[in-house]
Amino acid sequence: MTESASRPPLPPFTLDCATLKVRLAEDGWNSRDPARVALAYTADSRWRNRAEFVTGREAIVGLLTRKWVRELDYRLIKQLWAFGGKRIAVRFAYEWRDDAGNWFRSYGNENWEFDEQGLMALRHASINDLPIREQERKFHWPLGRRPDDHPGLSELGL
Repeated sequence: MTESASRPPLPPFTLDCATLKVRLAEDGWNSRDPARVALAYTADSRWRNRAEFVTGREAIVGLLTRKWVRELDYRLIKQLWAFGGKRIAVRFAYEWRDDAGNWFRSYGNENWEFDEQGLMALRHASINDLPIREQERKFHWPLGRRPDDHPGLSELGL
């Protein structure tokens, strides 16, 4: 994995830049490509993801690889919650199923801090899983990027 020189938009964030940064992160995660996602983080990025603490891109790739082996048909929506300077807070929900066909909607909040090049240096995620029936799913787009016309969290009542 190669260090990116810059990952716009760069801090300090405006409302438009923070909103775009959140959408770009959502798009990356919906690719379900751990190596691609890891490039948005500093080489020594520190994460808290649920009860797991990791540091560095290699550890991030490992965490995401394990995640997407376990969380099948993963579809994510992120929404800007707050921003200031080099920090952004988001809320999110994603739907996935396990290998037995059980569906879940996972809800959470993330706090992000970026370096001057726009790479995420810190990520703190709190996540809760809710079992749902398949007919309760709200995220139905084909795997990959969420279409621009698909409702966001607020529009879906989430």
